[in-house]
Amino acid sequence: MAFRRTLRCGIAAAALLISTGASLAAPVELSLQRFFGACDADFGSNTDVSKSVGECGIMTSLINKFNADNPGIHISVTTVEWPGYDQLTAQFASGDPPDIVTIHESALSDYQSKNLLMPLDDLMASAGIDKADFTDAAVKGATKDGKFYGLPIDSWTMLYHINMDLFKQAGLVNADGTPILPKSVDELYAQAEQFRQKTGKPYFVVATANEVATYMRNLYTYLFQQNSDFFADPTHIKLKTPEAHKVVEMYKTIYEKNWSTHDLDYAASITAFLAGQGGVHLNGTWVVGDYNTSAKTPGTALNKGGYAVYPYPQLFGGAKAQFADGHTWAVPVKDRTPEQLAAIGKFMKFFMDNDFEWSRTGHLPVLKSIITSDKFKALPHRDTIASVAEIGRPLPPDVQRQFALQDIIGEEIGAAVTGHKDIDAALGDAESRINELLGNL
Repeated sequence: MAFRRTLRCGIAAAALLISTGASLAAPVELSLQRFFGACDADFGSNTDVSKSVGECGIMTSLINKFNADNPGIHISVTTVEWPGYDQLTAQFASGDPPDIVTIHESALSDYQSKNLLMPLDDLMASAGIDKADFTDAAVKGATKDGKFYGLPIDSWTMLYHINMDLFKQAGLVNADGTPILPKSVDELYAQAEQFRQKTGKPYFVVATANEVATYMRNLYTYLFQQNSDFFADPTHIKLKTPEAHKVVEMYKTIYEKNWSTHDLDYAASITAFLAGQGGVHLNGTWVVGDYNTSAKTPGTALNKGGYAVYPYPQLFGGAKAQFADGHTWAVPVKDRTPEQLAAIGKFMKFFMDNDFEWSRTGHLPVLKSIITSDKFKALPHRDTIASVAEIGRPLPPDVQRQFALQDIIGEEIGAAVTGHKDIDAALGDAESRINELLGNL
């Protein structure tokens, strides 16, 4: 406890020094590493965050504004290709990690379990960040061993992005203008066939070529909804189950009946949906803003009848749950001065103060005060997707190598869906491959 009090006092004193400008010394230098793309041509010098758009634009503008507003601190930014973990792992191995780095909640345990990340509870408290202010989804995702190991930036998940013009053509619209979504697997089949018959197009636009994460996210969501405790032991997955079989069988049927697109990669799936080649695009929170912009643009497919977006429907009964992940700011363990720690805390507080600006990307905010605010509710479609902050569920916090797991699950389920493997064989192979991987950590 004495160490914690000393740490907090040191940080507080350094923060006061920085904020008052009492020191004329050179600014405190911090290195920050992030993904979210590069867009310096459009936003490299922008500090008016309200004029920025998209993940890259808003992130770049926020960091620019922090540097401009805090002359006693300078953050140098390195942008890496998504997700950047090979590079980060190499930096840890060489003893030269960045001061602040973007890490998915699902990847935090890979580094936290090896004592490579700082627990942030004391630093957050010293910066005036109250953990009680965060949403349930943010707390679940960022907490490992009872402590925050990443400052939550957002919560994200997969969604039903809907072309309302095609839904109207298919007769799948309620009297109030909202889309009719299925409440069971049988209803999904019936509506998908009706959609195909009425429009001549597939119900789903899905990225499955070189995009294994789609299968993984879909599987986790519908296992959660069936109350399947498939990761009761965080070092051992159970996939040879009736619940998992039902999910894969559903997607195999959709594929075989041509109720979904085939062989599209991620970019091609976006192009297809924006061109009106299907009714529902399975994609994440991060495209809400872009799709809404398209819907407002005359002459586009989404402008004809409108655009809607919803969480995945409950198809198997059980729990109201959906697989969710999130982005965080993590702080690698390394030698730092009290001034650097205080500067990191100041940056984190700045990001929390701008939680609304980041939520304009389409990702869900992590602060309860923002998700319930009038300005957030006034953003397009947030009323239909805000529930993700409550029903969003990550894997258990001790599960490691989650990005590697999604590759295995995607490969095996993809083989089953396309008929290259028996469903039970694919699930068995996925289970054994994952358990071998986790057993060798």
